[in-house]
Amino acid sequence: MPSPNKKVLYSYLTPEEYEQVKISAQQARLSLSTFVKRVCLGQEVRSKADQQATLAVLKANADLGRLGGLFKKALSDGSAGTMATELRQTLRQIEKSQAVVTRTCRTVVELLKKGSRQ
Repeated sequence: MPSPNKKVLYSYLTPEEYEQVKISAQQARLSLSTFVKRVCLGQEVRSKADQQATLAVLKANADLGRLGGLFKKALSDGSAGTMATELRQTLRQIEKSQAVVTRTCRTVVELLKKGSRQ
């Protein structure tokens, strides 16, 4: 609701443009007013899907780290026994997967940063 110390900004949009802005605001889970304000001021607007995808990748990376830690513990305790070679191979695969996830995270973050600057 407008207050005395705030100004109102008007813009004319085609019905298609209005729908596009409305959908973008819904995807970001922001009110139309807040969304337009952030876009006009050049502030970051991330969709809920972006946030959820980023969180999922970070969780996967953390899970890989925990799994690798458990494998290292099993190898150092000597409880691995005859499976030491297989466990070391699995540990190497986990480390490779974690490196891929980390690179992917960095790429996604850079793309998100570039997208918010445009």
